[in-house]
Amino acid sequence: MTGHHTLAETERAVANRIGGMPIDLHAMVAVSNIYRAANAIRNHLEHSVLKSADLTWTGFVVLWVIWIWDGMETRHVAQEAGISKGTLTGVVKTLIARGLVVRTIHPDDGRLVLLSLSPKGARLMNQLFPAFNAEEGFVVTGLDDAAVGDLADRLRHIVAHLEASSVDRQAALRATESNPR
Repeated sequence: MTGHHTLAETERAVANRIGGMPIDLHAMVAVSNIYRAANAIRNHLEHSVLKSADLTWTGFVVLWVIWIWDGMETRHVAQEAGISKGTLTGVVKTLIARGLVVRTIHPDDGRLVLLSLSPKGARLMNQLFPAFNAEEGFVVTGLDDAAVGDLADRLRHIVAHLEASSVDRQAALRATESNPR
């Protein structure tokens, strides 16, 4: 259980509350469960493998992005990590203070900042990622390889759909917005 109520209790309470509304209950339950699963996974990883490395989820994601792409300009790190540049600034300050990340000025454009892993940061990621991945395996325990692949494909489909259509959908909704505030 990730909150005060179980998933089943929450789903029953929601169904009771929205009884007469024109709601796509299947979509609501699917998206709600994606959110709950993501939070449960994040909490599990932060309180297990990331805790031993004294890392938050966001700190780990920033390190992972820099590690995978072998360094990157700050705005791209923020985009890849799914965080704001302001959030990245605070995270990077902490990672630099811990000796895990190096900040350098772009050689062709002094206005841009590049982030790379220090040797200590690279050693940490090389040691930490196998343990992190073992916990990813724990998360999907009980699903066979085909189910894990199917889940990944379905989630990938949702991400691709949103990447292709979300901006236009958001603009259309703003143009006709009559939501109560």
